[in-house]
Amino acid sequence: INEMDDVPFFDVQLPYELAINIFQYLGRKELGRCAQVSKTWKVIAEDEVLWYRLCQQEGHLLESSISDYSCWKLVFQECRAREHMLRTNWKNRKGAVSELEPVPDAVLCDVHSHDGVVVAGYTSGDVRVWDTRTWDYVAPFLESEFEEDEPGMQPYVSFVRINSSLAVAAYEDGFLNIWDLRTGRYPIHRFEHDARIQALALSRKGATVATASAFGVIMLYPNEEGYWQMATEFEVQKLVDYLEIVPDTGRFPVAIAAAGDLVYLLKAEDSARTLHYVYGQPVTCLDVSANQVAFGVKSLGWVYEGNKILVYSLEAERCLSKLGNALGDFTCVNLRDSPPSLMVSGNMDRRVRIHDLRTDKIALSLSAHQLGVSAVQMDDWKIVSGGEEGLVSVWDYRMNQKLWEVHSRHPVRHISFNSHSLITANVPCERVVRNADLDNSATHRRHRGLIHAYAFAVDQLAFQSTLPICRLACGAMSSHNYNLALAFSDSTA
Repeated sequence: INEMDDVPFFDVQLPYELAINIFQYLGRKELGRCAQVSKTWKVIAEDEVLWYRLCQQEGHLLESSISDYSCWKLVFQECRAREHMLRTNWKNRKGAVSELEPVPDAVLCDVHSHDGVVVAGYTSGDVRVWDTRTWDYVAPFLESEFEEDEPGMQPYVSFVRINSSLAVAAYEDGFLNIWDLRTGRYPIHRFEHDARIQALALSRKGATVATASAFGVIMLYPNEEGYWQMATEFEVQKLVDYLEIVPDTGRFPVAIAAAGDLVYLLKAEDSARTLHYVYGQPVTCLDVSANQVAFGVKSLGWVYEGNKILVYSLEAERCLSKLGNALGDFTCVNLRDSPPSLMVSGNMDRRVRIHDLRTDKIALSLSAHQLGVSAVQMDDWKIVSGGEEGLVSVWDYRMNQKLWEVHSRHPVRHISFNSHSLITANVPCERVVRNADLDNSATHRRHRGLIHAYAFAVDQLAFQSTLPICRLACGAMSSHNYNLALAFSDSTA
């Protein structure tokens, strides 16, 4: 046998390329066992192509090519070890947490984040951005076009959204600002509505913005020359409460709008179509994925059927599942980030539920909060939920065990996490600071809202002190650019 070209498969000799095609269906454990059969099988089982594919399949170094590293098996082992370390840090609260500095004398209105970059809007009209991956962002404040000679007269920020390249803010007076994070802090486009903006959506990828004002929904995106334009406008029968853009729709953007008891499917270059309508059953929450939409409906009337979550197919435009039968209203649902065939939801009955889309049954129900659940997200092993009482809870749902929790004064309105970080935002229900002593920064801090960024990639034990520790040197600190590394408490709240 020519071991350079032929590979012994028991009583058959195969070409090396064909042997590689067979081995590509094996996992890491099977490849390790095959490497112990013979020297020839060891060479095949450690081929760079096989381990590069394994890295890609498990989500490691997706943007790398096979020529970037000389030993992909070692790279795979290092990625697995880092993944194990991050999971251990999550479970043991091992890491650091920083409080993002608020705008002085302003109340937090809305928060959104994408891949570690956070945007926040305030009652002062300010919009601020942080990059929690580097803690050094070139444009911490995004400027608007309001006159600088009228301090304190800028309208409140109603909504903010951000993706990898754009930041968007909607104001109480109906104005909309769009910034390109790669070019600077000044708006690249400004749009004015005739009435207040009730809902705002931004695509996770690409450059599509959707807004709902009065009884209309518009979509904006740049043309081939880069100039922003109104792509299409839809007319709806009721005021829109929730608005989301469907990801990965190709050339023409697609949005889902919930207005009272109506759910609309909005496709560019087409008229608005009613996806769901049951009189007297308003929609209470909404989320979308590439091919499905999930929304909670409140059951009212003489025939009470319980509050449910409906899952619709966007391609077939029909209902696939009716999930849950709760007494309380479903307040939040996360379909886009959940594992395949699963979905997580939060309810006013203080419970977090995992729904199995294959069986239309509740896979797990957790009594998570003292008041209603206001935000929730899950991945392949954990759930992070936020409540109206200000509590953030982290669960290992496979073990049905609460790992840890932290508490702040205001309701949790935003939760976003990945394998190595967590962003939470506590946004006040009232946008007025009631305490008269605004000079007392500690008292004022409790009223204006908080944004926390947790980093679990820090390989160090949690700090024992409960006092904030500054990340920056004293000489580098300024009133508008500092970050606090707060300690994780050893005891569970």
